[in-house]
Amino acid sequence: MRGASRPSFEDLRDQLDAALTSAGQAKNVGDGLFAVAGLLDTEHGLRRALSDPGKPAAEKAAIAGQLLHGKITQVTEDLVVSAVEKRWASSADLADAIEELGIESLARQAEYDGTLDDLEDELFRFGRLVVGQPDLRSALTSGAPAPVKEELLSTLLRGKVTPVALNLINQVVLQPRGRSLQAVLDLCAQIAADRKSQLIAVVRVVSDLSARQRTRLAAALSDAYGHKIHLNVLIDPAVVGGISIQIGDELIDSTAAARLAAVRRKLAA
Repeated sequence: MRGASRPSFEDLRDQLDAALTSAGQAKNVGDGLFAVAGLLDTEHGLRRALSDPGKPAAEKAAIAGQLLHGKITQVTEDLVVSAVEKRWASSADLADAIEELGIESLARQAEYDGTLDDLEDELFRFGRLVVGQPDLRSALTSGAPAPVKEELLSTLLRGKVTPVALNLINQVVLQPRGRSLQAVLDLCAQIAADRKSQLIAVVRVVSDLSARQRTRLAAALSDAYGHKIHLNVLIDPAVVGGISIQIGDELIDSTAAARLAAVRRKLAA
């Protein structure tokens, strides 16, 4: 995405990362975002109305909220409402952004499941399979009913790829959105690869960090770990003071609560 769409998408991706807390939630959000992207592709008037820069953001948010409330999870609804409030270079960029957030969500599901490496590899291998077998590519891109394509993919892939990969492949096969199947599979694989190069730091503090503090902390951790770091900041009264940072299995804890616990352990020894 370019122009006005790029900062809008980056803001939404940060919102998504902050909102997702489990594999199950990530799957639900991803599935919901794909459904919304499909709706915007079929309802062109709705897509234009929700991305119209001349409409007040509050008006577009109200339309999206009324249309979607109760039909998707609250996190998904909040993301879509935030999306329609932002500026987009074109109406197509709004649908593209929501789809990419769906892919990001399913990649996060794989991250939580510990199958992100598998997802990238499986998407790559399936893409090569599609390229090498014209009959398969034709069957998946034909006008056959969705259940027929789903059955074909299930027969071909179930038990041979992770559930996340099968779900993601199903989503993009059934909603190609005018692109070649190879192009959208490459997009999914690239998003999975980008997630692999980014570490998630869960930061617990007693009160929220300022934007400046977040930027400085992310930069310091990126330098220390040699990877891009995304911060998930949680307000936790149990911290008491200081800061607790968890990256993968590693815990960096300088909280007052941790120091008090250490003192208690020494006293009990």
